[in-house]
Amino acid sequence: MNQEWLWVTIGFIGQALFSARFIIQWLASERARRSVIPIAFWFFSLGGGATLLAYAIYRRDPVFIAGQGAGLIIYIRNLMLIRREQRQTASPEDVSNS
Repeated sequence: MNQEWLWVTIGFIGQALFSARFIIQWLASERARRSVIPIAFWFFSLGGGATLLAYAIYRRDPVFIAGQGAGLIIYIRNLMLIRREQRQTASPEDVSNS
């Protein structure tokens, strides 16, 4: 496999991960019968965004790089906020056991 095909494959994998987050969000919302954003949404956003950023860097596409790079900051920040909230709502026994 030549390098070009490898990077095209990486790009498609990133796009698949990025797109899968919407399916995850939709299924979680259907189960809850209300709009929800599960933690997996943010992890798929992070994985897809990082993979697509690598692909964009390889392609040297500044628009794509800026978009994916900014998105990664948002995904990481959301995961940080979720983690902080989970720690604040955890019982003292949960915190001492972790």
